[in-house]
Amino acid sequence: MKEPSAKYLVRPRYKQTEAGVIPEDWGAARLGDKTTKVGSGITPTGGARVYKQQGRPFLRSQNVGWGSLLLDDVAFINDDIHATFQDTEIEADDVFLNITGASIGRSAVADARVVRGNVNQHVCIIRADQAELHSRFLNYFLLSTAGQRQIDSFQAGGNRQGLNFGQVRSFHLPLPSLIEQRRIAEALGDADALIESLEQLLAKKRQLKQGAMQNLLTDKKRLPGFREEWKVKALGELFNFSGGLSASRDQLSTEGHCYLHYGDIHMSSKSFIDFRAEFQNIPKLKIPLNKVAEKSLLANGDVVFVDASEDDEGASKHVVVVNPDNKPFISGLHTIVAKGKTAELDHQYRRYCFQTRAVKAQFRFFTVGTKVSGISKTNIARVAMPLPSVAEQAAIAAILSDIDAEIAELETRIAKARHLKQGMMQELLTGRIRLPVDRGRPTK
Repeated sequence: MKEPSAKYLVRPRYKQTEAGVIPEDWGAARLGDKTTKVGSGITPTGGARVYKQQGRPFLRSQNVGWGSLLLDDVAFINDDIHATFQDTEIEADDVFLNITGASIGRSAVADARVVRGNVNQHVCIIRADQAELHSRFLNYFLLSTAGQRQIDSFQAGGNRQGLNFGQVRSFHLPLPSLIEQRRIAEALGDADALIESLEQLLAKKRQLKQGAMQNLLTDKKRLPGFREEWKVKALGELFNFSGGLSASRDQLSTEGHCYLHYGDIHMSSKSFIDFRAEFQNIPKLKIPLNKVAEKSLLANGDVVFVDASEDDEGASKHVVVVNPDNKPFISGLHTIVAKGKTAELDHQYRRYCFQTRAVKAQFRFFTVGTKVSGISKTNIARVAMPLPSVAEQAAIAAILSDIDAEIAELETRIAKARHLKQGMMQELLTGRIRLPVDRGRPTK
């Protein structure tokens, strides 16, 4: 039996177009037919040497995020340089699309902070015909699954090397009425506003944690009921240090004994790894346990440091192992395992005590190397830190753990909000869900 053709699979009141399946009352168009400009700028002669601390904003690809402008490190140029390429002057509601490099496909909309500035050659300005195409609707479309699929379609082998202006103009997009475009952009903008508010709250909570750590972990602020003087201990007095197990990639598997890879520490923002919660995500090692030195097996409360990093800050990266059942867990190459040799350091406290500015500064001091900074077991043993009683350690750790729980809850809420927004984009930008439209309202 012949398969039914695609047009018979389209549900009633919808139609198949080059922009996908859309409602019958929507149009579909090439992007170039609904824009007044598609083009990019240039880098001024002299490059970074001519950038200023103030003047005209000069946007580079790193300033264009996934839907937002990232202006913490924006460059500026003076009016004389601007006058040499006024054709790339930014106007309100221009849509920016990164067209080269690793950040290709990221897009954002111009706001008052960058109007009358310029872009370099890696950022494409797409200026919508405001009579037919709403800029923020276009931006959301570019970020959607359908928009990113078209961007990917021009990348040979999936390498995402670059787009030219002709390819950008050829993008196919759905085109509801301008009023409905605005309503869709408003609804997705509300979702973005929720995510932004949660992210701001998360940033404040992280700042609160940093302040609390600097006060509580350095005896600047003592908790009620604790008066005992703190000691200063070198890590060599508290731990025995050993190296991890060298294993090749072909020895890793989906089955075997869990293996803590250097990258799992260096790339993580967490200060601990819970074996029970993360068992499924930890790489496995096929080497039999009888061939693994006992010092490479990770027990509950062990601290694992990286021994090398491309930056000094990374040299203090570490995780505390949560493995109360002492399941087979192996530390890998480029790691240093610290096993406690006294009862002077609370397990929970270990998650925080290495994160103070003073301790990190000592790690930076003891690192050596040029392109790669390394630290040895001998030098880690020399790092010193103030140490309260075990009871006070536990009380401090409980406070910081509560803040961590609040941070984790916010991170979960943000992840859910982002997931919800992605679902909204898929439904709204394809017309699967229609929003009520007040046709008496202005379109701008």
